[in-house]
Amino acid sequence: MELYDTHAHFGPNENETAEALKRAQEVGVTRLMAVGGSAELNAAAVKAQAIRPDAVRLALGADRDQASLPNDDTVADIRRQLAAHACAAIGEIGLDFHYTPETSGTQCALFAAQLSLADELKLPVVIHTREADDATCGVLDEIPWHGSSLRGVIHCYTGAPAFARKLLDRGFMVSFSGIVTFKSAEVVRSSAMYVPDDRLLIETDSPYLAPVPMRGKPNEPAFVVHTARFLADLRRVPVERLAAISFSNAVTLLG
Repeated sequence: MELYDTHAHFGPNENETAEALKRAQEVGVTRLMAVGGSAELNAAAVKAQAIRPDAVRLALGADRDQASLPNDDTVADIRRQLAAHACAAIGEIGLDFHYTPETSGTQCALFAAQLSLADELKLPVVIHTREADDATCGVLDEIPWHGSSLRGVIHCYTGAPAFARKLLDRGFMVSFSGIVTFKSAEVVRSSAMYVPDDRLLIETDSPYLAPVPMRGKPNEPAFVVHTARFLADLRRVPVERLAAISFSNAVTLLG
């Protein structure tokens, strides 16, 4: 059984990253996406790929918490980084109005600029969206996509099936993290049952959101196996099938 963790963040300690990648390989995580979102996360993702270039795909971007920086400079820097590294996607990017709704305008501008860059470079995007359903769809619909309708993934999905439907209609895949295993996550589980096989991805979002039964520990790519098992039980399929479906989808989108 092969697993693909489609969203993992890493810290600056390369030895810790190497050990985490080794543990992941030992439990069948043969491929993963190292994801950026800030200068620090981008640098750590690049180092992770250098440690295991055969297994690690790379996404670089400027996430919503970078919206306070000058927008043109930020996007120009992301463009330079994308040119310097073999990237499978642009990300993490997106909107989060939970903590800082007052920055919604600058978040949307940064999000739109990177979506346009992704369209120009023909790269998929890794999107974060929280309490910003309408704004996310609004920005997505502003971009005149010229490439394939398969444009990226909504990572760590926490919304309802109705919002998932809107994202699926726009050509996106939907990824579920350890949140789906949480006792309080009934809405997320409803969405995890709703998303069709050909759009389903799994992730850790490490080092955050460790799944049951690893709650309380720093999350890491090896723990994606617990999310896979939970989703397989939820969707009433063998875990081998869940793993194969999500792996194939991830390869199609991210390589």
